[in-house]
Amino acid sequence: MSMFAFMGTLEIGFVYGLVAIGVYLTFRVLDFPDLTVDGSFTLGAAVAAAMIVTGFNPYLSTFCAALAGASAGMVTAWLNLRFNILHLLASILTMTALYTINLRVMGKPNVALIMEPTVLSPFEALGLSSMYLKVIFVAVCALIIGGLVAFFLQTQYGLAMRATGANPRMAQANGIVTKEKIYAGLALSNGLVAIAGALFAQTNGFADSTMGIGTIVVGLAAVIVGESLFGSRNMWVIIFSCLIGSILYRLAVSMALSADFLGFTASDLNFITAALVAVALILPQLRREWKARQAAKEAQS
Repeated sequence: MSMFAFMGTLEIGFVYGLVAIGVYLTFRVLDFPDLTVDGSFTLGAAVAAAMIVTGFNPYLSTFCAALAGASAGMVTAWLNLRFNILHLLASILTMTALYTINLRVMGKPNVALIMEPTVLSPFEALGLSSMYLKVIFVAVCALIIGGLVAFFLQTQYGLAMRATGANPRMAQANGIVTKEKIYAGLALSNGLVAIAGALFAQTNGFADSTMGIGTIVVGLAAVIVGESLFGSRNMWVIIFSCLIGSILYRLAVSMALSADFLGFTASDLNFITAALVAVALILPQLRREWKARQAAKEAQS
């Protein structure tokens, strides 16, 4: 793998690390399977790109992208909580609607940002190569946001949100307004995913209506890989394991695509993604079964 490809992999890994943190919030913290992220990732990119080409400040555009993503998450929560629509179906409905909304926001299937100012523009005067500047910028963003999320989840409000996902009835019995925590959790999750989409669009120079397809799978893969490697209950370790899992996942995909003896091409990306996620899900189960057999042997002896 060339240095250019390696740095590109790190860049995408950190960007999708934010997606992984968002997916962790819904799937693990709230126990709410949310497929909205496939649409909110593109929504973040679409809002940021549309505002930037119109002449808005890139940082304001990214902030508005986060608000748009948060709104999409709240719509999913509203459909589930107000009308008792199954969480998976509610998120699918929102995701499907977002495809049309994203096209409306951009006004066309894709928007180019190559000649437009981005969040990286103020730092170009430092003289760093674009390849390194992108990686450093998205890494700093991912680390800062990851730290803020880890801190938030250890506050009283964050603990109430975690209690809502762990045991809703017990949380309600202790005076926690669980519906409010679900609204807040889905808004935060999809807001993070939208920020990832906005950063992806600005670092890669385009926003496309189909760029969010498979985002949920990538996010889940990163979470599972991170959990398999670290397996800690410390919130700081968990959040940053999502970032590490995202980077390792992207490295695995890049190496699979660049390994000539495997014969994979870029068109095989979805198959490689599915295979890696399947392996990440199977290995922990095999490890638990092996430990159970070892414990049974020791008990018999």
